[in-house]
Amino acid sequence: MQLALDLINGDRLRQFYQLTKPRVVALIVFCAVIGMFLATPGMVPPGLLAAATAGIWLVAGAAAAVNCLLEQTIDAVMMRTRARPLPRGELSSLQTLVFAGVLGGVGLWILYHFVNPLTMWLTFGTFVGYAIVYTVLLKPLTPQNIVIGGASGAMPPVLGWAAVAGEVTPEALLLFLIIFAWTPPHFWSLALYRTEDYARAGLPMLPVTHGRRFTVLHVLLYTLILFACSLFPFAYGMSGWIYLAAAVVLGGMFLRYAVLLHLDYSDALARRTFRFSIAYLSVLFAALLVDHYLRF
Repeated sequence: MQLALDLINGDRLRQFYQLTKPRVVALIVFCAVIGMFLATPGMVPPGLLAAATAGIWLVAGAAAAVNCLLEQTIDAVMMRTRARPLPRGELSSLQTLVFAGVLGGVGLWILYHFVNPLTMWLTFGTFVGYAIVYTVLLKPLTPQNIVIGGASGAMPPVLGWAAVAGEVTPEALLLFLIIFAWTPPHFWSLALYRTEDYARAGLPMLPVTHGRRFTVLHVLLYTLILFACSLFPFAYGMSGWIYLAAAVVLGGMFLRYAVLLHLDYSDALARRTFRFSIAYLSVLFAALLVDHYLRF
């Protein structure tokens, strides 16, 4: 009852909304929706599209809220995150837990009843992978946290594909592989110019444990891996020349950023690389969608 009353309050509603990390979740949902459309040569039924999108958004928001709950002491000492509702004392742990439980429960219910059980279970597994395995086990224990934990972040197009196709096919796994390879250079670019923040919080991010030169080298290596992975949809026959051209151009731009970071590092360049990485993934998947429908 109190949670319902809190949600009526505009300021409180904004605070709960911030718990869901809306910008991150927007990219997750975007990739999931692309996966839905790529799974069929025609159009996705509107009811299925709405239900799958809503269910995945709600569960992703719940996972983000649980992440905020578990990391509130860490968030309080990091400049990037100390303005979040929990470190500021605007929301309590109990409020956050109840909110995440309701959000996630409703999302899983929608996926089970209006999409299919496979998508519900895959989404639940993704929730556990991010909120528990990555946040609790990997992030505080190993500098390879983002590489291993990236499996959860790479799941959205697979969820979308399963929602429409009712199965996980090799094409869905190729989309997974692209995001899995994209995650390390994306996140390490952020970690490079936020190294002091992570060190202050006691988190073993790669720039903290192995230094800048080691990290920028790995950004470059993983960007090369990403470039190769981005060509797989064309090599497998699930895309055409439009996508291939976009993948080569975007991959070349990402590689340029990675090489510049390796040769002449600056925090400003790392910040630009991080921002470009977000645009890279969005445009790459959009190009894949355009190519898909032009071919059919």
